[in-house]
Amino acid sequence: MHWAVRSTAGTWPRPFCRRLERKREKGRTRNAKGDGQGDRKSMIDGHIHIEKGPYKLPWIREFVDQAVKMELSEIRLLEHNYMFPEFAPMYDSTRAASDFVDNWFQRKAGKKSFSEYLELVDKVRQQDYPVKIKFGLEVCYFEEYEDLIRELTKDKGLDFLLGSMHFVGDFAFDHNAELWEGIDVDNTYRRYFEDSVKLADSGLFDGIGHPDTIKLFGHKASFSLTDYYEKLAEALARNGMYADENSGAHRRCPDTASLGMEPELIRILKKHNVPIITSSDAHCPEDVGDRIKEMVELITD
Repeated sequence: MHWAVRSTAGTWPRPFCRRLERKREKGRTRNAKGDGQGDRKSMIDGHIHIEKGPYKLPWIREFVDQAVKMELSEIRLLEHNYMFPEFAPMYDSTRAASDFVDNWFQRKAGKKSFSEYLELVDKVRQQDYPVKIKFGLEVCYFEEYEDLIRELTKDKGLDFLLGSMHFVGDFAFDHNAELWEGIDVDNTYRRYFEDSVKLADSGLFDGIGHPDTIKLFGHKASFSLTDYYEKLAEALARNGMYADENSGAHRRCPDTASLGMEPELIRILKKHNVPIITSSDAHCPEDVGDRIKEMVELITD
């Protein structure tokens, strides 16, 4: 069962703005260690969605052309797991808990073919491009669906899996600011980081997406997050995972979400030697490379 935290005291109206060993699966590259950006010469956009176009080479070329324009050396293309019908059961509980999420799911989810995506991956790998291209999935993490995720993603030949928190229990915290009304912010923060550690310890993923996107709409915990940052960094380190330094939240909500991760979180990740990969979270070619140079500075300073 999913879990949501709610409070009867007060609301939070905001303007709308979003020690397990790692299992090494056949046919999949798992090389996060040493994959971070340790200097200003490395220009990677590690989180780019291709969902808005067909699974055709000309569509991929648009992303490549923008990457060249932005002086990137590598791009990592992916899809949200919910784009494929095979993953639909993961969302049953949260859909039942929220009409908003149910409407979102019916509008957005299950619109793509997983097999056709994998065919595209094979086609792209046969081409010669001026930038390095990797392919993966961004997967919403639900503890109770770890086995399903493992079954659906094993032996698929993808380069990476990025695990992300988009739900705290049934609560779609980054979907709409209005959904925060009546939510216990402190308990939601605690659960968010506790589940993020479970995500890391699941052995499913190569990296974690936008690790502190809980801040998207401007809600802040009333307590220090240092201990939670430490536990997350320790979990990522022992599982050989990287962290996603992401400009997407800031692009979506510039007034409430700072660019990339909080400085303290970056400092703690670096203390534990967790690789950090810059990413735009682009959903269209023109956003590829967005703020990458600035974020390289943030993670190397």
